[in-house]
Amino acid sequence: MCAITAADRGRSVLVLEKSNKIGKKILMSGGGRCNFTNMSVEPENFLSANPHFCKSALKRFTQWDFIKLVEEHGIDYEERKHQQLFCKDSAKQILEMLRSRCEDAGVTINTHCQIQDIDLLSSKNKSNNDRYQVSLQQVKEKPGKDYLLTCHSLVVATGALSIPTLGGSGMGYDIASQFGLKLTERRAGLVPFVFTDNVKSLCEKLSGLSAHIEVSCNGQTFTESMLFTHRGLSGPSILQISSYWHPGDTIAINLLPGKDAGEWLCEEKRTKGKSLLKTVLQQQLGKALVAELQHRRSGH
Repeated sequence: MCAITAADRGRSVLVLEKSNKIGKKILMSGGGRCNFTNMSVEPENFLSANPHFCKSALKRFTQWDFIKLVEEHGIDYEERKHQQLFCKDSAKQILEMLRSRCEDAGVTINTHCQIQDIDLLSSKNKSNNDRYQVSLQQVKEKPGKDYLLTCHSLVVATGALSIPTLGGSGMGYDIASQFGLKLTERRAGLVPFVFTDNVKSLCEKLSGLSAHIEVSCNGQTFTESMLFTHRGLSGPSILQISSYWHPGDTIAINLLPGKDAGEWLCEEKRTKGKSLLKTVLQQQLGKALVAELQHRRSGH
């Protein structure tokens, strides 16, 4: 998007991509169908130390601008829960849309590029108003051979530490530090929780089971599905609340969202007095989860 915008403004643009192909994260997002935007996108949906930036950015380029772009390229999409928009076919369509827009704008994209150094040119070494020098290796063509490029403007878009297999790294932080830019605290967000204590064994036994829950932390609450995995907890509700969690914080999980457990069980006892407690609970929690909770409660 940045390359397209710059090229549309008449700039000569070169994209240096570390991976063997562009857009890997786009291709894996949304289960391969890419949640490219939402029908409702508001500043309060974003966590930021500068909330005014979100307001400004969203006014200058709205979800409707991107939807228009998708429609112009004939990409069929559908609305899912929480007003999320997904490709009906494949995330490859979004990637191809962006790639073709780059091509039309005259953007050059080189893959297999490993950045070695970025330097600020001194006034005596400047030419053609260039300000930066980039040292890189094109791994595929001539491994070990260094190339030097100069440019007037340099955009760093390195991803982050979360999924290094998709090309992300901590290089962006190093570059920011090199040029004296302040860094905010780095911590995981939109991630599952993993455990090493006895909770892990519970999750392992229930791996693959999904439950509709309410999860709370630091004054924030999300009601959505939770997924047990062989390492811990995941699913939409857990991924959302992880952005508000800090090490040492407590997470509260309500397995019966929207219900007063005491009142509900008393009513069930009144109307179904002969039913076993586990039978009643299975209506809401499922057989496997109730069985595991019963085992941990009674020890047998």
